[in-house]
Amino acid sequence: MKRTLTVIAAAAALLATSLVMAASANTSGEVRRIDAAAGKITIKHGAISNLDLPAMTLVFHVADPAMLQNVKPGDKVRFAADKINGQYTITALER
Repeated sequence: MKRTLTVIAAAAALLATSLVMAASANTSGEVRRIDAAAGKITIKHGAISNLDLPAMTLVFHVADPAMLQNVKPGDKVRFAADKINGQYTITALER
């Protein structure tokens, strides 16, 4: 019984994380370039309404450099971005 509850709790946590990511990834695009050393990623993206940006190619900082480990140029991604300390910053990223 204890093991079943642990499995159910883990599944619930995974679902909650997926729902939050789906809700926060508000635009999509294609990775053009990655500069892991600088914590930057270049994405050709659609309009980003919360930043009032039209579709374009833009260099973003990433909130967490670990986000860059699972993407490469050419990947289609969904992401959320915000303006943090005057810089366009990706706060969530998924392939």
